[in-house]
Amino acid sequence: MTIIHQCECDICQQSESHPEQVQHQQMNLFMSRLDEQQRRWYAALEAQKMGHGGATLMAKITGLSVETIRRGRYELENDLADRPVDRVRQTGGGRKTVEKKRQPLNPPSRK
Repeated sequence: MTIIHQCECDICQQSESHPEQVQHQQMNLFMSRLDEQQRRWYAALEAQKMGHGGATLMAKITGLSVETIRRGRYELENDLADRPVDRVRQTGGGRKTVEKKRQPLNPPSRK
C-alpha cells in the first residue's frame, strides 16, 4: 500500500474547498509512484514554475525538504550530468548489505 502525502499548505488546511486542493492531491498521488530522484526533479520543476518561494511551497505540498528540492534544481541545471542512467542512487549509495553490517557477537576467545 502506497502512502500519499497530505498537503500542508495554507490553502489545503482551510475547511473551504479550493481548486488547488485537487491539484495538490494529484501532485502527491503522482509523486507516490515515482522513485526518489524523480520526485526530487518533479518537485524542482514545479518549484521553478512557481518562482520566488516555490521551493518552500513545494516542500509544504509534497513533504520533501527544501534542500532536497534545491538539490533537484541543481541536478536539472547541470543536465543530470552527475546522475547515473541505469540506477536510482549513485554507486555506493544507500544502506550497506546485511553481510557487511553484521559483526560477530562474541569474538573468538584465545586459550
